[in-house]
Amino acid sequence: MARVIACKNLDGEQVEFVDEVIGSGAMKDVYFSPDRSYVVAFYRTPQDYQARQRLEMITGKYRESIFNQIGGDYWQNLFCWPTGVLEHEGRLGLVAPTYPGHFFFEHGAKNGDMLKIKGKEKEGKWFAAASLRQRFLDPRELGDWLGHLKACLLLARAVRRLHMAGLAHSDLSYKNVLVDPSRGLACVIDVDGLVVPGKYPPDVVGTPDFIAPEVVMTSHLPKDDPTRRLPRRETDLHALAVLIYMYLLYRHPLRGSQVHDTTDEQRDEMLSMGEKALFVEHPGDASNRIRLASVKPSELPWANIDERPFNLTGPYLSRLFEQAFIKGLHDPAQRPSANDWETALVKTVDLVQPCQNPDCDQKWYVFDNSFKPQCPFCGTNYHGQLPVLNLYSSRKEGQFRPDNHRLMVWTGQSLFPWHANSRIAPNEKLTDDQKRRIGYFVLHHSRWWLVNEGLPDLLDVDSKTPVPIGGKLELKDGQQILLEKAQGGRLVVVQMVDAR
Repeated sequence: MARVIACKNLDGEQVEFVDEVIGSGAMKDVYFSPDRSYVVAFYRTPQDYQARQRLEMITGKYRESIFNQIGGDYWQNLFCWPTGVLEHEGRLGLVAPTYPGHFFFEHGAKNGDMLKIKGKEKEGKWFAAASLRQRFLDPRELGDWLGHLKACLLLARAVRRLHMAGLAHSDLSYKNVLVDPSRGLACVIDVDGLVVPGKYPPDVVGTPDFIAPEVVMTSHLPKDDPTRRLPRRETDLHALAVLIYMYLLYRHPLRGSQVHDTTDEQRDEMLSMGEKALFVEHPGDASNRIRLASVKPSELPWANIDERPFNLTGPYLSRLFEQAFIKGLHDPAQRPSANDWETALVKTVDLVQPCQNPDCDQKWYVFDNSFKPQCPFCGTNYHGQLPVLNLYSSRKEGQFRPDNHRLMVWTGQSLFPWHANSRIAPNEKLTDDQKRRIGYFVLHHSRWWLVNEGLPDLLDVDSKTPVPIGGKLELKDGQQILLEKAQGGRLVVVQMVDAR
């Protein structure tokens, strides 16, 4: 049996770990505490003074600025943040909480878990590539498309919080993000290399597939060359866009069929991901399209961009993908912010509709009312009347303006305070009261109803009929419904899409 070693971190707190390596990364060896509630990770090579100082700041000042604020508990689930620094037998290390249980594979891989991933961490790479998903993963691990949207939302929110604190991750990739699509969860890990512009430079340039083009283009230059581009906030934003694209479309946005150097594979990679990087779905340049003849059967149908184009993600995300991979690909200042992604993902979650095909792999899709509603994943047409709520909010009393925000209705769909008032944002600042459902929708005998659970101002504007809490209101085409009177309160205009 491995022995238990006791020592103290730099703050004088007792730390214990079992002297048995449970995992090794590029830079560290990891050990469990005796009760497995935390891990101790030691760097394999000596760290300089600056690296030590950075770790002390990450576990001290920066940690406090995020976790010791109002709503700080929220971030415990979105980051695996180091809690202390220690030194033992000349090796510098850090203490970090153990990942929550849902971030470990419960069922393993297909065919008797030949890959032996059961009990291993759910690295994002397993869920971001069609081939890995279809060939190896137990279907129970995959979740559905709504779960992927929710995981992306949490990831965008975590990156937004880092950037608000003046920090950059520097190596954002599917290696450093754990996801659980079956529950719609995500967690950013390996934050011990955070970049503070002008103070703590990056340790690494990033992980291939996620390194921004400007970093790839200048990676051959010395680190102190003023023209060399190093990881920072804008490079995080490139990596974030790539991650969201891959988690929703299971392919890489830049890896198409274009070859720039047939004799030098390394130079071809540098050009493809750097100077000559081109979006595989660029509307004006098809030279980097994915050639279906060269893809594996397990990558289909996701590699077929005609069958699974990026615009199936809906109007809000499509616009950001264009901004990230066309305007912002070679112009970092044009890249969407993490807050932009968070807002778009919130609105997209409100646009999803459950597929009526019980055997659909993805289960959910973004409603598109430009043609007959149809699931883009299995081709099943929607049958029946489909209510869409167009949201307007008040700037002045009695005056409402469109919010470019719609809520799809389906049986069991919930209404929350942030739907009733545009001044409430569904993020880490929500109070317990604001997290509670205030209404829900139900289809009963071919009629759609809104059941009022917590809307004291609910009013059918057309008939001027108030709807008390506990009452219900039938939805009709063109109907106007006031959800809340207060400033920022919303008016809903009902649109009934008939897909019978």
